[in-house]
Amino acid sequence: MDILLVMCLGILVGRFLFPQKAKRWNEGASLLCTLVLIFSMGAMLGRKEGFLHQLLTLGAQSFLFFLIPTVLSIVVVYVLTRRFMKRPNQDKKEEEA
Repeated sequence: MDILLVMCLGILVGRFLFPQKAKRWNEGASLLCTLVLIFSMGAMLGRKEGFLHQLLTLGAQSFLFFLIPTVLSIVVVYVLTRRFMKRPNQDKKEEEA
């Protein structure tokens, strides 16, 4: 969470306080810092014992947490759309009757 706050603060400082002339250098520095962050996080995770097992377990749980709400959302939107949305041809049929 701290990393996310620091990155958001950096975005705000870069947007509002950083001079426009230094924008190109700032973009390069940001990219370099992001690459170092990703590398260090990977190294930290690689040191953990049983990381692959934890990743598989967490991956299965994450997949279910993604799948169930997605499927239910699609079903709810489909049902509500069928119930409340009029079809384009339906207006013409009602006018002819």
